[in-house]
Amino acid sequence: MSSLPTSDHDGFATAEEAEAYDRWYRSKVQKSLDDPRPGIPHDVVMAEIMAIIEAKIEAQRKAAHASRDLEPRS
Repeated sequence: MSSLPTSDHDGFATAEEAEAYDRWYRSKVQKSLDDPRPGIPHDVVMAEIMAIIEAKIEAQRKAAHASRDLEPRS
């Protein structure tokens, strides 16, 4: 198993922390590769996340509009 390309142990206090992270990361990747469930197409994932984002934006817009309605008029 080759190590990730880094200069020294960038972002980690020690080489041991960098190696532990590398092992953890590789384990997560391998677990994903071994997962027998079918993958989700990119366009499906993007459509789902865009719907979530748009719903949050709309909720914020409505909340801002509602708070303006509660302000006293001068």
